[in-house]
Amino acid sequence: MGGDGILGVRDVEGRKAASNPRGWWLKRRERWIVGLGVVLHAVYMLSIFDIYFKSPIVHGIEPVTPRFNAPAKRLILLVADGLRADKFFEPDSEGNYRAPFLRSVIKEQGRWGVSHARPPTESRPGHVSIIAGFYEDPSAVTKGWKANPVEFDSVFNRSRHTISFGSPDIVPIFCGALPHSTWKTYPHEFEDFATDASFLDEWSFDQFQSLLNKSNEDPKLKQLLLQDNLVIFLHLLGCDSNGHAHRPYSSIYLNNVKVVDHIAKNVYTLVEDYFKDNRTSYIFTADHGMSDKGSHGDGHPSNTDTPLVAWGAGVKYPRPMSSSNHSDDGFRFVDEHLHDMPTPKEWGLNGLERVDVNQADIAPLMSTLVGLPCPVHSVGNLPLGYINLVEAEEVEAVLANTKQILNQFLRKSQLKQSNSLHFKPFKPLAQYSSVLDQIEDLISVRDYEAALKLSQNLRSLALEGLHYFQTYDWLMLMTVVTLGYIGWMVYLVLHVLQSYTSLPENIFRKQQPVQLRNNTGKVYLCGCLMMGVLFILLFLEHSSLLYHAYTAMTVYLWTQIFSEYRFLKALWQDLRGRKFSYVTKILATCAVSIFILEFLVNSFTERKLYTWCFLIVGVVASFYLFFSILRRSGIPIFVWVACWSLSVFTLMPAEIPDNTALVIASGAMIIMVGVAARWLDLHTEGDSYWLCITNHGKKKTSFPMLFHLQALLVGLSSVMVWLSTSHRTQKQELLAMHQLINWSIAGVSMILPLFSATGLLSRLTSIFLGFAPTFLLLSIGYEAVFYGALALVLMAWILFENALLYLSKVNKSSTSIRSMKDRVILERDDRCLQLSDARIPLVFMVLFNIAFFGTGNFASIASFEISSVYRFITVFSPFLMTALLIFKLFIPFMLVICAFSAITKLIRVPRSGCYFLVILFSDVMTIHFFFLVRNTGSWMEIGNSISHFGIMSAQVVFVLLLFALTNIYTKDIQVVPTHSSRKAM
Repeated sequence: MGGDGILGVRDVEGRKAASNPRGWWLKRRERWIVGLGVVLHAVYMLSIFDIYFKSPIVHGIEPVTPRFNAPAKRLILLVADGLRADKFFEPDSEGNYRAPFLRSVIKEQGRWGVSHARPPTESRPGHVSIIAGFYEDPSAVTKGWKANPVEFDSVFNRSRHTISFGSPDIVPIFCGALPHSTWKTYPHEFEDFATDASFLDEWSFDQFQSLLNKSNEDPKLKQLLLQDNLVIFLHLLGCDSNGHAHRPYSSIYLNNVKVVDHIAKNVYTLVEDYFKDNRTSYIFTADHGMSDKGSHGDGHPSNTDTPLVAWGAGVKYPRPMSSSNHSDDGFRFVDEHLHDMPTPKEWGLNGLERVDVNQADIAPLMSTLVGLPCPVHSVGNLPLGYINLVEAEEVEAVLANTKQILNQFLRKSQLKQSNSLHFKPFKPLAQYSSVLDQIEDLISVRDYEAALKLSQNLRSLALEGLHYFQTYDWLMLMTVVTLGYIGWMVYLVLHVLQSYTSLPENIFRKQQPVQLRNNTGKVYLCGCLMMGVLFILLFLEHSSLLYHAYTAMTVYLWTQIFSEYRFLKALWQDLRGRKFSYVTKILATCAVSIFILEFLVNSFTERKLYTWCFLIVGVVASFYLFFSILRRSGIPIFVWVACWSLSVFTLMPAEIPDNTALVIASGAMIIMVGVAARWLDLHTEGDSYWLCITNHGKKKTSFPMLFHLQALLVGLSSVMVWLSTSHRTQKQELLAMHQLINWSIAGVSMILPLFSATGLLSRLTSIFLGFAPTFLLLSIGYEAVFYGALALVLMAWILFENALLYLSKVNKSSTSIRSMKDRVILERDDRCLQLSDARIPLVFMVLFNIAFFGTGNFASIASFEISSVYRFITVFSPFLMTALLIFKLFIPFMLVICAFSAITKLIRVPRSGCYFLVILFSDVMTIHFFFLVRNTGSWMEIGNSISHFGIMSAQVVFVLLLFALTNIYTKDIQVVPTHSSRKAM
């Protein structure tokens, strides 16, 4: 029996490419289409960033120096990484507030509010918006923890000198390439999630204190500290690390809030005693919050609401709440929170005016306090509620902020105009210079109120203009990419029809294959001419190389489609000659397929749909089998129970609660499932119904005790789950011995399935048991049970397909000669694809997506539960931890693909053909998500729309990789040849 073409190896015995021209051509074409699909999806996936999220960074912008004296000589910025607003402001169980010093500041010395962060609520983009004043485009997040991979301006750049201490992941981003900076970070090894990380905050303060003490003996350092425009940044990572490791409601996290407050008090006392000039401004805030399960990234209020406290030189004193100074103006923050949201009563701050800001507003606030030009890329609005300036200085501060944003707009407008053949300006700002003159006139006559209002209006228009140029090429790119996706889907349909069905032989039975491809020169010539003309236009507009790539892909695909005009014409004529019932069957199949795919699209936002899906499928499939199989069998009941068992999981919360006992019990359940499959495999020998699945006549395992060893490893992994978790919880450390054993179990268990018997049921059972230990060691709750339930449904799918195959054998005598003509045999003993075979990729799509959403929302950044890796590693290592999390998520996918591969072998259909149908169905969903991508509304919706589109676009790549990986396990699976084999034909 042969292999799997592009998705695996082929059996070379008796099947040399030289002696099989059609097989060689098909293999080469498969490779080309797969390669084209990978490149196309990678390129088109980037298109949403050009359409919606183009990088806001442009260079050549002139800074705007404020025209007033700075109220402060220096600025202290304290950022408590991962500190939630509610945990900071609310009292503890005894009624005592966790941050007494900062609370006294709020009531007696400064101003307070909530800083609203914009997703992705991660450390890098959060610090960029605080320090640089703009929201990084989503593509910047993918560049990892590099030291400033995007060149942008910041408050640190504008300062005379910056002093910074903290995390090695944050401080170098802003100070690594900054010549006028003094900074130091602790080693990565300090970030151990198994310990109380509050000592990291103490480390930052100790470094700052040592620096001040050292300056008393170092005149140069003393002179540096006494100069103006000085910025001091302390990054306090403790809350973030403790939130990940112990959850934000744990005593360790809540105690860390007290530690942070104590550090703020010590910094204030130290600085005031050192400088003794009352010319220091203080800003205390956080880059993002923390969800209840110890993660962050999405737009939930627990992640976007962060505390903001400002006091010192240039900051207003507290003001009582009143209706006149706090009105609802309908303004919405970047996280969709309304202005004038009520302050929770338990915070005890209802009597004091609260001034909320967008996170990017902090950068112009800091710049104004120390008299620096705003960072040139900032889009923040200066929050006047914090600044203690006279009226004339307030207007100058807002005007400087407005001019800085307007300069960005003018630079972008200039660049776009110089590169466009037909430039369309932003009309509302056509007369911006006259508005600036009007503002200057109002200032000169001291009409500050009118000047302030006009400046704020101009600033709003400048921000709208920036958005206009961010999406300037929207319509053109949407059209090109949409035509490209449609062309790709049509191209795939043509390939499947030509290579894996009997249509070509039916349509062109009397013609030679060579005649099908002649006279296509004119089509290719027209395609080349069109591509050339479009390239010239794009070149004249100085468009990026990606624009050329989008256009080239689209033109190439449609050229390939039109080159098949003879086949398309013959296909149309064949359909016209068919009976109406045949056309109706095609339309019905298409309608059902689209319905299922749209169901899957909606399931990305509503997981509970899968519950209804499996409840209904369980009943329908069971009754079908009950009335179709003319023998007593428990299969219908098994299918019913399996489907209903899986339906429960999408009703459970996406935030998986810790339940070590459930993980351990799941190990016992997995062993029981394995024992049942083993019993079935050993006690059905000679039964014609089970012959294809058990295949006892084939090669047996060379390791008779393999099943017992795999069951033992599953049990051992359950024991290690208990040992590792209990010891880490009690002693706050992961023992090196436990770590070594866990890694060994995971590694050995995944190799063992390669030595199992080659019967379908034997090999799949071994694969199920082989991945179970790794999955258990990476599980924290009910997802371990999901693993077993998914395996039961996959077995039910195989039994259902085996029943259909058995029925087709029973009814073969009534099969007409015409239908036998449609079962032409392809290479490797595979039969041609038929219309009814569309159910295989459709069922695969449903099961593949339930693997996405069965235990949470894979499409949400916050669904990655970092505590899942604590049995393998606790020291912070973003790449290794991410790799383990992704591998855990991929294990259910691998089970689904193994079952899919086994079924294609069972019913003798080409796996490559089914794979291309999977990609076709995926792209129907992809183009739907492409139109659902948003750049307005709440950032939770925007982030989800990006991740949904990205997941479906990447599916062609990682499904292919998983096919190649699982082929290592499934390539040896053998089934008994059916009566529709080559010899029988």
